[in-house]
Amino acid sequence: MTFAEVIILALALAVDAFIVSFSYGLVVSKNRCKTSLKIALSVGLGQFLLPILGWFGTENIYRYIEQIDHWIAFLVFLALGIKIIQDALSSENGHDKLYRELKLKHLILIGLATSIDAFVSGTMLFFTDTAIYDSSAIIGIVAFLSSIIGFNLCYIFKNIPFRLLEITAGIILILLGCKILIEHLWF
Repeated sequence: MTFAEVIILALALAVDAFIVSFSYGLVVSKNRCKTSLKIALSVGLGQFLLPILGWFGTENIYRYIEQIDHWIAFLVFLALGIKIIQDALSSENGHDKLYRELKLKHLILIGLATSIDAFVSGTMLFFTDTAIYDSSAIIGIVAFLSSIIGFNLCYIFKNIPFRLLEITAGIILILLGCKILIEHLWF
């Protein structure tokens, strides 16, 4: 993947981080700076580590699936995109119950929940022969920054529906999957 494609992937993956942080930004009134940093570190670290774990897990089975790797990458992105869109269309308010007091266990759950898609994307990054540490760092940094922005700009974006952000992220993931398949089949 090119640098621009990794940035696009990172932005698509960071939508969950933005939405969760945005949601907390709406309800947290005390220690806003500290809470914002805690959430951003949680999602940034999760989105850095989980693609690496997905990449290394895939490395161990690659020789068995080398001939169909482009199809796997396509199907992973397609499934992720469809799941994000379905979740956006089926949820009532676009985010889970919020905790007003963020304990370590809540931060770990936030980091994991917003990074599951990043874990699966790590498998796709393996198939696209992408430098995993560089890509994971970009994904983590973009998630961190998206979290900070979402938390602190929640009042400005209060009128943008969560569903629109999630659907856009889903479409981006599906398009990235199509691009990988097209490049592998025709180029």
